[in-house]
Amino acid sequence: MSKLLIKPSAPDRDGRIHEVTPQTAGWDYVGFEVYRLTEGQELSRDTGSREVCIVLLSGTAAVRSGDREFGEIGGRASPFEPDPWSFYVPARASWSVTARGPCELAVCSAPGQPGLPPRVIAPKDVASATRGQGSNTRHVRNILPETEAAESLLVVEVITPSGNWSSYPPHKHDRDRLPHESQLEETYYHRLSPPQGFALQRVYTDDRSLDETIAAEDGDVVLVPEGYHPVAAPHGYDLYYLNVMAGPKRIWKFVDDPAHAWIVKT
Repeated sequence: MSKLLIKPSAPDRDGRIHEVTPQTAGWDYVGFEVYRLTEGQELSRDTGSREVCIVLLSGTAAVRSGDREFGEIGGRASPFEPDPWSFYVPARASWSVTARGPCELAVCSAPGQPGLPPRVIAPKDVASATRGQGSNTRHVRNILPETEAAESLLVVEVITPSGNWSSYPPHKHDRDRLPHESQLEETYYHRLSPPQGFALQRVYTDDRSLDETIAAEDGDVVLVPEGYHPVAAPHGYDLYYLNVMAGPKRIWKFVDDPAHAWIVKT
């Protein structure tokens, strides 16, 4: 099995099914966890030297940071539904989530500094857009884009309809050579509807020193340490993925694979 593909585990005592750290991924910035909580289950953490964005993938939860209550967030039945709710917590702070019924949440993290206040990111704060056309159409929800306050994190979720391509034409962001390209590590958390489906994701570099094509099933994580990384949703299955990106500069600048850039120009 590819080292870039991470399968979910059975929930541990905290409900965690995924744990990606810079150490396990072999990189420097992005951390990613997924938890499936039961009714009334509480999850509490300190952020340490990292900032955190908690994305409610499904269900409802009460959130707090320090001694401040932020109320209940969430409400959608699955990540394929619109209106994501999220919760941002800066470095050197604490947070807790208490499930109001079964819920699934993603904990996205990257290096940070204290100073920004914790905040709820409500659906009204999330800009949505449709990109591409024809079989390259996909729907984007910018949960934590570079235009919103954070230290390192960029968080976005994407719905790719059945039979369509996404992250396409193939693009990359693995070199610190602004203003043309930024260096960003990235995780993809894949969900399929119906759940027995799969998606195909290729990760490859110009020199093909990295060139892997991965079949990602429902609940899998794909690591993108470098290279181009297009995704395809087979006929009959809609694809959701949650992207987490971070790098030395908090800006998303990508370049298309020159062999396929003509697709955009036409």
